[in-house]
Amino acid sequence: MAKKTENKQYPIRHYVKIMFLISFIVLVLDFAISISAISIVKQQSTQYLQDTANLYINRINHDFAYINHYTGWTLANDESLEAMNTSEMNSSEFFKANDNLHKRFSELQKNYGREYNFFIYLKKQSFFLNFSPISISYMDYQELKNQIIANVEADKNVYKNIYSKWTPVQINGKYFISNIVPYYDSYIISLVSADDLVRPLRQINLGENGFVSLIGEDGQSVTSPISNSGKLLDEYPRVSSFPNLFQAGTTVDGEFSNATFHVKLVIQFGTFEKIMIAQLLIILLAVIITCNLCFILLYFKNKVLKPIKSFSYNLTFWTGDGEPLEFESSKIIELEKANKQFLNLVEQIKKYKIDLYERELEKQRIQLDYMKLQIKPHFFLNCLTNIYSMAQMQMYKEIEQMTLSTSKYFRYIFQNGEDFVRLEDEIDHVRIYLDIQKHRYQNSLVYRIEQDDSITDAQIPPLVLQTFVENAVKYAVSRVSEVQILLTVRYQEAADESEEQIMIQISDTGPGFPPDILDHLHYGHPLDQSEGTHIGIMNTLQRLDSLYRQKAKILFSNRIDGGACVTLYLPARALE
Repeated sequence: MAKKTENKQYPIRHYVKIMFLISFIVLVLDFAISISAISIVKQQSTQYLQDTANLYINRINHDFAYINHYTGWTLANDESLEAMNTSEMNSSEFFKANDNLHKRFSELQKNYGREYNFFIYLKKQSFFLNFSPISISYMDYQELKNQIIANVEADKNVYKNIYSKWTPVQINGKYFISNIVPYYDSYIISLVSADDLVRPLRQINLGENGFVSLIGEDGQSVTSPISNSGKLLDEYPRVSSFPNLFQAGTTVDGEFSNATFHVKLVIQFGTFEKIMIAQLLIILLAVIITCNLCFILLYFKNKVLKPIKSFSYNLTFWTGDGEPLEFESSKIIELEKANKQFLNLVEQIKKYKIDLYERELEKQRIQLDYMKLQIKPHFFLNCLTNIYSMAQMQMYKEIEQMTLSTSKYFRYIFQNGEDFVRLEDEIDHVRIYLDIQKHRYQNSLVYRIEQDDSITDAQIPPLVLQTFVENAVKYAVSRVSEVQILLTVRYQEAADESEEQIMIQISDTGPGFPPDILDHLHYGHPLDQSEGTHIGIMNTLQRLDSLYRQKAKILFSNRIDGGACVTLYLPARALE
C-alpha cells in the first residue's frame, strides 16, 4: 500500500522570503506593463490623429480639385461669362449674365461652406466683383481687389505660373488661402480664410497646448497662434525634458496635393498625459508599497518572529510529570505575559479536565434517561388502546390474559432503570408483547422467534427490539390477511474481525416501508415527528448511537417477496 503523502511544513522565515520574491516580481511586472501601456497608448493616439489628419487633407484636396475644375470650366465654356466679356458693362445682357454666374457660384458656396468666397476680374472691362455672398470685411475686399489688379497689370503671366495652386496670401495682416484661375483676360478668384480652413482640425482633442497650423513654403505659420482650447501659444513651444517615450507631444504633418502649404498638427496628448501620469503614479505607488513591505517584513522578522520563535521553543520543553519548565524572558511584554498566562492555563486545564469529562457523562446519562421515558409512555398508551379495542369487541377472556401480560411487562420495565439488560429478558418481553397483540388480532398475526442458545448472556439496551416489533405490528398487521413476523438473533463475526457482533433481524410480510421513509432511513435523515409518529424509531437510533458510540449499525430494507426488514448489528460486549 502506498504511503500517504504528508504536507511539508516550513518556518515563517520561508514565507517571508517568498513575500520578498513575489513583491519584486510584481514590481518588475508592473513597471513593464506600465511602460508597454504608455507606448501602446501613444502609438494608438498618434495613429488616430494621423488618420484624422489624412481624412481632412483628402477632403480638402477633393474640394480644391473640384473648385479648380469648376472655375476652369466656367472660364472656358460658360456662355454667361462670354456674354460679360463681349457686352457693355451697363447693358442688360451684362447684368443678366452676371446674375446667372452669381446664382451658380452661390450654389457652389452652399455646397462647400460660407467660408469660401468667389470673385471675378475682367481685365478688359476693368471689372472686379464677388460671385457669391462674401464672408470677409469690406476693407479686406478692397485690399484683395487692389492686389489682384496690381499683380495683373504688373505682369500678365503672374497667375498663369501658379494656376491650380492654392497659395497663402496676406490681406491687412490676416492670412487667406487663395486660388486664381486665369483664362485670357478673365480671372476667377477663390478665397478662404486660413483659420476657417483648419477649424475642423481644431475641434480634435490635441491636449491643452496642442494646436493646428498651416505652414507656407517659407516655413512660417499662416494661421493664428492659438491652441485648440483657444489659449494664446508661445511662438516657440518648449521642448519636453522627458525621454522620447514619456514625451507627451508629437507632430503630425500632412501635405496637400494642389497647394503651396501644408498642415501641421502639434499633439500634446491631453488624454495621454493623464494616462502617462496615472501609469507613472502606479509605478511609484508599487515602489513605495514594495519598500514599505520590505521594511515591515524586516521589522516583523526582528521584533516579532524571533520572540515568537523563542516562545514556541519554550513551549516544547516539559518535564516528565507534565509540568512546564521556567520560560526564558522575552523582550516583548505581550509574550512575557503570555508565558505567565500559559503556566496558569496549564494548571486550570488540569483542574477542569476531570470536571468537564464527568459533566459530559452526566449529560449523556440524562439524555438516555429522557429517551427511555419517552418510550415507556408510548408503549403503555398503545397497550391501553388495545385493551379498549378488545373491550369494544367483548373479548373478556382475552382482556384478562392481555391485562396480566401487560402488568408483567410493565412491572419489569418500571423496575429496571439500567442502560443494558440481558438479551434473553428482552426476547421474553417481545414474546409477551406479541402474545398481547395476537390476542387482539387472533388469526391475523403469526410470529416466530429464532435465536442461538449461546447468546442468552449478551446484553442490549432495553426496549430496542420491542420498538421495531411494535412498528411491524402497527404498519403490517391487518384483519384482512395473515401477517408473519420473524425475529432472528445470532452471533456474527465483524467485518474487520476485531470483535463479535450480535445480528438481530425483524422482518414481516406486510406492505413494507414507504419509499420516502426508506430513503430518509437509508441516508440517515431524521423522520418527521411533528404529528407524533416515528418517535420510537428516532429515539432508539439516538440511544444506540450514544450507548455504542456510533459503533452500532442498522439497515432498513424491503424484502423481495414483500414486507419490511430491520437488521441490527450490535457489539457483543457493551461499551463502558
